[in-house]
Amino acid sequence: MKVLKFGGTSVGSAERMRSVASIIAQEQKPLMVVLSAMSGVTNRLVDLSNALKAGHLGLARQAVADIEQKHRQAAESLLAESPALLQEALAYIADTIQLLTSSFAMPWSIELEKILLAQGELLSTHLFYFYTRTLNWDSRLLSALSFMRTDEHNEPDINYIRRELLGQLEAHPAEVYITQGYICRNAKDQIDNLRRGGSDYTASLVGAAIGAEEVQIWTDIDGMHNNDPRIVPDTFPLRKLSFDEAAELAYFGAKILHPASILPAQKYKIPVRLLNTMEPQAPGTLITDESVERDIKAIAAKDGITAIKIKSSRMLLAYGFLRRVFEVFERYRTPIDMITTSEVAVSLTIDDDTHLDEIVKELQAFGHVEVDKEQTIVCIVGNFVADKPGVGVGIFEALRNIPLRMISYGGSPHNISLLLDTRYKKEALLSLNEHLFKAEPARS
Repeated sequence: MKVLKFGGTSVGSAERMRSVASIIAQEQKPLMVVLSAMSGVTNRLVDLSNALKAGHLGLARQAVADIEQKHRQAAESLLAESPALLQEALAYIADTIQLLTSSFAMPWSIELEKILLAQGELLSTHLFYFYTRTLNWDSRLLSALSFMRTDEHNEPDINYIRRELLGQLEAHPAEVYITQGYICRNAKDQIDNLRRGGSDYTASLVGAAIGAEEVQIWTDIDGMHNNDPRIVPDTFPLRKLSFDEAAELAYFGAKILHPASILPAQKYKIPVRLLNTMEPQAPGTLITDESVERDIKAIAAKDGITAIKIKSSRMLLAYGFLRRVFEVFERYRTPIDMITTSEVAVSLTIDDDTHLDEIVKELQAFGHVEVDKEQTIVCIVGNFVADKPGVGVGIFEALRNIPLRMISYGGSPHNISLLLDTRYKKEALLSLNEHLFKAEPARS
């Protein structure tokens, strides 16, 4: 069985949902379909939550009205020839709108926000399920809230997911199963989510749970590109990547794939294929355990980085110094992206500055602390064998006119990371592309 995940743009309108159905119709059955919310809907649900938190009921009403209009229009187009199913769909939409509206009278809480955010995926999957019934498919709608669960550490409970999902598949045989990405329940049985972009994660977890033949991630771009196509012209899709290479690119900024989504597939050796709903015949990118032997595969950039330097000639070389530094970040559950050290200082980066003030205050006990915001990590991914000469020549030649804040090399055989001020990001990506990929044809 394959798992096919379709993102928000892929199900963003009635026309796009018809295209998704056409893609599914050509696949061997049975299969599992994971859908995101329609494009823009999760953003409007976030707007709704923020408006309620701030007490702006006018903005809240507008957000709900926009959500209702989008789904009613899609339903009326998809189900125009099936009046009974259209009424069923409109009734479901009305019930959802009533739920959203009832939140106006409730005190805002993070639990309420997660209930609100879950409605986007519930709406899109119900609409698509109603549409498949007009096509006379043997389809079944499975609620992710009935099998997708996280544990007390907010990590997916794969044993629970496998047990519950396989039980439902056995009890309710069908050719096409439809379920929601992103949403889940937590260890307290409350509605929760896998965070933004979590539909990819859902697909990978479902694939791992059922031992899928393949997980397909359908978006609006034909695979993972060698550079950011929004900034760099003439990028090309990579035909093959290893799990490690794809994970590095996803974590350091490649928007096509959620960083966490690689892990379950990699653990259970399930191939992941990145495909384009706008060009279904394009080969896309295949991610497996195998790697094509090339020095440099691709470049990604991650914005919103904060660099922190702790300078202390008295303590740096003292036993346990780095451990105490790391414990500060652990206490505030703030991951570190890059780290470099010298004889008198340690520099590191974070992408979550929620607790920055508290972290800096504690670090000041160790020495002088400097903070630089609006930084970008540029990540060059490939096969960087430590004893192979000349790997960095093209990289540093490309960046000879750009100030580099930090350099990280050697921690991973697949990644050279550079930190620079965000205002140099575009120049860096263009120059790297010119030096590393100029005149290269589309290739693996």
